[in-house]
Amino acid sequence: MDALSLLLLPAARPARPALHLRDAAAAAAARPRLLSTSVAAVAAETPRAEDAPSASGKEERFDWLDQWYPVAPVCDLDPGAPHGKTVLGLRIVAWFDRTTAAADGGGGEWRVFDDSCPHRLAPLSEGRVDDKGRLQCVYHGWCFDGRGACQFIPQAPALGPAVHKNSKACVASYPCVVQNNILWFYPRSEPEYKEILQRKRPPYIPQIDDPSFVTVYGVRDLPYGYDVLVENLMDPAHVPYAHKGLMRTRKKEDPGRYFDKEGGGPLKMEIEETNVEGFLSMLDRGFFKFDDQGKEKKKKQPTVMLVFLCIPVSPGRSRLVWAFPRNVGVWMDKIIPRWYYHIGQNAILDSDIYLLHIEERNFATVGLDNWQKACYVPTSSDNMIITFRNWFRKYCKHQIGWATPITNQLPPTPSKDQLLDRYWSHVMQCTSCSGALKKMKALEVALQVASVAVVGFLAVAKGTVVTSVVQRSAVVAAAVLCFAASRWLANFIEKNFYFQDYVHAYK
Repeated sequence: MDALSLLLLPAARPARPALHLRDAAAAAAARPRLLSTSVAAVAAETPRAEDAPSASGKEERFDWLDQWYPVAPVCDLDPGAPHGKTVLGLRIVAWFDRTTAAADGGGGEWRVFDDSCPHRLAPLSEGRVDDKGRLQCVYHGWCFDGRGACQFIPQAPALGPAVHKNSKACVASYPCVVQNNILWFYPRSEPEYKEILQRKRPPYIPQIDDPSFVTVYGVRDLPYGYDVLVENLMDPAHVPYAHKGLMRTRKKEDPGRYFDKEGGGPLKMEIEETNVEGFLSMLDRGFFKFDDQGKEKKKKQPTVMLVFLCIPVSPGRSRLVWAFPRNVGVWMDKIIPRWYYHIGQNAILDSDIYLLHIEERNFATVGLDNWQKACYVPTSSDNMIITFRNWFRKYCKHQIGWATPITNQLPPTPSKDQLLDRYWSHVMQCTSCSGALKKMKALEVALQVASVAVVGFLAVAKGTVVTSVVQRSAVVAAAVLCFAASRWLANFIEKNFYFQDYVHAYK
């Protein structure tokens, strides 16, 4: 089986890191990077990012705004409604423009705008796509075409001045493109960036478009920042402990060492190619690459990849978009719905959310400038994390390049049920999970109605249709089964679509 591959990406204007193992500090607005895991690794000290001077002799900085950021998998975007997102502190709205269908004979295309109507700054993401295929602000009905130009102002007299043609009536439009079945956008709306696709494109994963592969997509908003998210995904040593009971790990022979029941052990890693674009890390079971581009394997082999796109949302907030392309067990995709995969993936994310949320606040207390003094990281398994923190310090000064003026302050810690909330952080953004939830709720109500109806039938039919003890027992059993099934389903819905605590002490 091929090495594990992870692609992580940042998100909006100022310089930002992407998540591959080449750009050890990007998160949402920066270029995406690729992490892959392949065999061969030697324990070696991780080189400090500062030790590698740039060829020009000038200080290099990661440009968070000169990156492509993922908005969402297209399968989770309803073309009939606008979708609001926040990336690098920038509020955007994605919508499907059908006005181009009539113009060029196509089926329309996705657009990304500022999520703010120029009239009174109401959010366009709360609007609708009207019957002419335009984006309509539902506050006063202003309508915009795919270029961001205002096409109609209901309050303007038909025979009066064409006030809708004024440049102030336009909405900022960002370059965007669908690639690998994911909608990407570039966080610069100035005219000089209109043709940015000719200069640079989003990172491309050839396996996702390979017809011999199937890909499962997912998205989750997380209550901790981009740098903590990237750091956590670069840390395979935490898996047997933080995700105990959810992910199995192999025990590896290491003479003279006692193994605990979780199966943790030494991980030998060697860091290579560290620069402003990221870094490559070799480890004993593969390699991680924090990088902008993935290289296609010439020889096809059984492959399972993990592609993670990390997006900075705001201080203390990040978003993870994932894709799991594989060319093994392809038939399973025809019978297993996407929401079923998400149950396990969300449980894994839940199991370390609280740890990382509190860890981020502890980092803030000691100061990221003191990270290496405050954290004791003596083993080779920490090499990627050390390299990432060095990269983040050298090329980003420990800061995300937010696209808008923002107070770089962590929000207060909410209750645990809010931290581990699944509905707002995932279900409402996922067409598969939201559809499954709707059907399960309908089934739950149907089972409850059926149980009441069966009891009512027994009362009405007593002494007439239902005469024997066996018949009455069967009717009562049916009512009990319907009620029990509705209670079980209600519990299943609560745990998998709303909230389920993860208590490490009992795992």
